[in-house]
Amino acid sequence: MIEVENLTKYYGEVRGIEELNFKVNPGEIVGFLGPNGSGKTTTMRILTCYMPATSGKARVAGFDVETQSMEVRRRIGYLPEHPPLYTDLSVRSYLGFVGRLRGLERKQIPSAIEQTVEICGLKEVIERPIAHLSKGFRQRVGLAQALIHNPEVLILDEPTIGLDPKQNAEIRQLIKSLAGTHTIILSTHILPEVTLTCERVIIIHQGRIVADSRLEDLTQERSLEEVFLSLVGFQEGES
Repeated sequence: MIEVENLTKYYGEVRGIEELNFKVNPGEIVGFLGPNGSGKTTTMRILTCYMPATSGKARVAGFDVETQSMEVRRRIGYLPEHPPLYTDLSVRSYLGFVGRLRGLERKQIPSAIEQTVEICGLKEVIERPIAHLSKGFRQRVGLAQALIHNPEVLILDEPTIGLDPKQNAEIRQLIKSLAGTHTIILSTHILPEVTLTCERVIIIHQGRIVADSRLEDLTQERSLEEVFLSLVGFQEGES
């Protein structure tokens, strides 16, 4: 469903990512794990056609992100680190607006809103202005805008950042409930988010992939924290 071959991005002389290779199979939830600045968001932005790669290839649902970007966009739902919300709109109005942007027919929009609101647990706030919602509900609205057109692929960039423990657990459970019906790649620097949500983990450090394995295989002998720290080269005393 997602195929990445030798994907490289440089910002002038600075390496963002270099020669990434991985695949995400249909229905998988894959954690894209790395420290801040490791290249996670760069990769997400290339996969979602927000920026071009310097070299290499990426395909989503069989379509090339560079030469067939409109086909890719039709098949993905993207939740960036900071959800693109219009806070003066109600949840219902905002999702209707996003549905029209996503190409849904007018007659499809009411049922799409109802279905997405049910999945994301937004029934009690559907008529409220987004400006009046808590951080947790805003994050749910961000996930709803990624789901409104029922995409094949979900690309989630730090989906629980800034949430309290209860909100974290709710969003993780929501993401897990989408497994099988959607292919999901979830970028994060938070270890529990991977262990509690994902089936497989790709670890990236300094723009390169240093591990790609099913979580149960990677953690047979050591915890994910121990594996992660050994791979990214942290030393005692580093923050």
